[in-house]
Amino acid sequence: MSYFKNTFYYGMKGLFRLFNPFYFRRIRIFGLERLPKDGGLLISPNHQGAFLDPLLVGAYMPKKIFSLTRGDVFVPPFSWLFSAMQMLPVFRIRNGYSNLKNNEATFDRCHNILARGQKLMMFSEGLHHSEMYLYPISKGSSRLAYQAQNKFPNKPMYLIPVGINYQNYNRPWKGLHLVIGKAIPIQNYLNTAEKEVHTINRIRHALAEGMKACLWIPENSNDYKQKVTALQQMDCSQSFEKIRNKLATTESISHKTSKVPLSIQLLLAIFRVPNAIPLWMTKRLMQLFSDPVFHGSVKYASGLFIFPLWHLIIYGFFSYFYSFNMLIIIVLYFIISLYLFIVIKNKFIL
Repeated sequence: MSYFKNTFYYGMKGLFRLFNPFYFRRIRIFGLERLPKDGGLLISPNHQGAFLDPLLVGAYMPKKIFSLTRGDVFVPPFSWLFSAMQMLPVFRIRNGYSNLKNNEATFDRCHNILARGQKLMMFSEGLHHSEMYLYPISKGSSRLAYQAQNKFPNKPMYLIPVGINYQNYNRPWKGLHLVIGKAIPIQNYLNTAEKEVHTINRIRHALAEGMKACLWIPENSNDYKQKVTALQQMDCSQSFEKIRNKLATTESISHKTSKVPLSIQLLLAIFRVPNAIPLWMTKRLMQLFSDPVFHGSVKYASGLFIFPLWHLIIYGFFSYFYSFNMLIIIVLYFIISLYLFIVIKNKFIL
């Protein structure tokens, strides 16, 4: 069974890495060379993109990475899937006091994962959200790292701040910068005279500052919405630091008109037609989630599964009527129409 899970894990990891350049217009990864190679790593990203966040971090981190996931989703038939993706269940009070007992076994496993020099991912904000800045982080990841290090003092462990920077988490064909920050050695926090709670708070503060350093827009401000508007118009092929510095000043921000010209609306309607069915299916799936933070994840999943299936169906249907060369032209027409629909929508509709 472990062989099949292992094969599934690396197969999905490869699939995500293969698909990501088709979903994101620009992908840049910064700081992989900063990852320590001598100990366990507790990866701590911000949490803006719901299900999409762990998939992206897992796709680009070397080797295998375990991740803590809300325990109430571990129900058949998804239990095997989540287990194969190296997800570990963690329960909250809202899941019932009886389930909280299961956390002890999960955290014990986390300690051992870090002691073996492996990677573990935990979202320190504690909840997903739709803002680009960092929400106040909880003590959870800092406490876990400290307790694991205290349990295995001779095994080096590190907290790794990570910034997932979506140009627009809810739109395909936008930029993405994944930034790995400076590692925080947890051994440096052992053998202090202060109380454990104070030590954990110091680790949490260091982690928060490290995560902010990995974000284009680290904090909320009076001109936050202006910065978000400016970001939509930027070229994400630039370096992380260059974009971050540009956003630090909002003096020369130009604003697009909210009114879309009739000619553009007509073009959008024309290019929508060939892919109307999968676009409709994606919209219906999005309606199942009242929280808009999930909509980007739904679009990603649709692009990964629904649209390729649709293009295969088109290929199969027209194979009865046309030659192979004509079939290729037809399928390319459907794909290019989708591409133009997305590009034009991104350009004229913020």
